[in-house]
Amino acid sequence: MRFVTKGRFSFRGGVHPPEKKELTRDSEIQPGPAVKQVAIMLSQHIGAVCESLVNKGDSVKAGQKIGDSDAFVSAPVHSSVNGKVKQIALQSHAVLGRSMAVIIDAEGDDNPASQPSHTEFTDSFDIDSYSSAQICTAVRDAGIVGMGGAGFPTRVKIEPNPRMPKETLIIDACECEPYITCDYRIMLEWTKQIIAGTRLARKASGCSQVFIGIEDNKPNAIEMISRTLEDCGDGDRIKLAPVKTKYPQGGERQLIKAILRKNVPAGGIPPMIGVVVLNVATAAAIAEAVVSGTPLTHRVVTVTGEAISKPGNYYAAIGTTVEDLIEFCGGVTESCAKVVLGGPMMGIAIADLKTPITKTCGAITVLTKRQIGRAKYEGRQTPCIRCGRCLEICPENLNPTKIAHAVKHNLLDVALAYYINACMECGCCSYVCPANIEVTGYIKTGKIFLARQKKKMPE
Repeated sequence: MRFVTKGRFSFRGGVHPPEKKELTRDSEIQPGPAVKQVAIMLSQHIGAVCESLVNKGDSVKAGQKIGDSDAFVSAPVHSSVNGKVKQIALQSHAVLGRSMAVIIDAEGDDNPASQPSHTEFTDSFDIDSYSSAQICTAVRDAGIVGMGGAGFPTRVKIEPNPRMPKETLIIDACECEPYITCDYRIMLEWTKQIIAGTRLARKASGCSQVFIGIEDNKPNAIEMISRTLEDCGDGDRIKLAPVKTKYPQGGERQLIKAILRKNVPAGGIPPMIGVVVLNVATAAAIAEAVVSGTPLTHRVVTVTGEAISKPGNYYAAIGTTVEDLIEFCGGVTESCAKVVLGGPMMGIAIADLKTPITKTCGAITVLTKRQIGRAKYEGRQTPCIRCGRCLEICPENLNPTKIAHAVKHNLLDVALAYYINACMECGCCSYVCPANIEVTGYIKTGKIFLARQKKKMPE
């Protein structure tokens, strides 16, 4: 296979903010902190919230299922430590504000920092040892969800559906958000595990073609994956698709458009056009679940930002608080103004450092007072000048300013007419607005108002 590092595939719109990945891209994955307490959120995915399977005072083991739901679109949650259930109570949640969690006191001597098991995977991995049903069952039992941020239960994605047969599997290895490098390090260090998970997902879903989409600003990862595909003999069945470096190239709709030149219908999902998209970390988790029988209790988290003493990539227990991870990285070196779960474009700023990380949290980004102060000074809002820049860069071909103005004036019917629900909230419109209007913020607010109208969100 010839190493092609110049991306040929792209999509209309998008922006290219400063990448800021130099802070952690050369930092190998290290074990995270040996925590004293974890808070396992019962809502870590799209779909039905889990119900607790344990009670206050119960002893639990690492990997034990502690929450589940009978709903089809859901995924169980597991304890990431050995310990005792302290309580089941409301806990700060980055998306929901507050949600129920199982809070577990870890047994100190029985909880060393965990190491990933990626060394179990070799070139001779035998895909024929597993049936499609076995793979889907193992993925469901392990509680695997989309680890790129969306959190859609993976079993639902890969399970065969006669009404919507799947033809193409795309592994999303773009990681286009600034600062974040957790997926990049996984590609370099867990390459064989990723390929094993990709092959398992292909067999489970019945897809006839597979692409790994990766931005061309990651030549080392492209070369590593290419060589591993050759060594495994899968170079002809799994195609590497270098894509142009641009944000939000990692959005599944944008990646499908770039690689396949297909459009996902507005309000629709990729399986409607025969496509399954999985994050690269999700593929690695599939391999661990099926081959090792390991549930999703840990994930790689990038802790980064100019204020972090030791930025890096850490294999952390799900349920670890943001505060514990920041302290484990040496704390902050200067005054910080904002802590974001995720990256600066689509991440969510949090007010409570006791907020625990979940299956979908790939990064903690700490922004300094200097950065925020400069942004506030330079970002004084002025009236919209109707320049149309937000229309030019919108990856969903929407009219963001029309939607924002409709929400501002409480014209939610007008916002719906301009397809507010098709917005992926990537932040491109806010990023390019010369009037410094928080366009994406208005759109997010509009969606909340609409959800409250439908009684899908509390007042």
